[in-house]
Amino acid sequence: MTYELIAFALFAFVTLGSAIGVVLLQDPWHSALLLGVALTSVAVHYVMLAAEFVAMMQILVYVGGVLILITFAVMLTQVETEEPDEEVARA
Repeated sequence: MTYELIAFALFAFVTLGSAIGVVLLQDPWHSALLLGVALTSVAVHYVMLAAEFVAMMQILVYVGGVLILITFAVMLTQVETEEPDEEVARA
């Protein structure tokens, strides 16, 4: 086995695992973080294909732009739930 095949298999596993995690996790913050891992791993695949410009655009546009937008949307739309006081719960 060559090192390229091992690296490809490793990053393919990382991409698939993080993409499955994006879909299955219920917490939107952790899903956004795993989306960043998946998009960065796809950029590594572009580097392996000797498409460095496409890899840099992947990182700048998707990881740098879209993921930051998703992060702000998650932070601004999450509802903080307060637990009721013990005194109110006893009444």
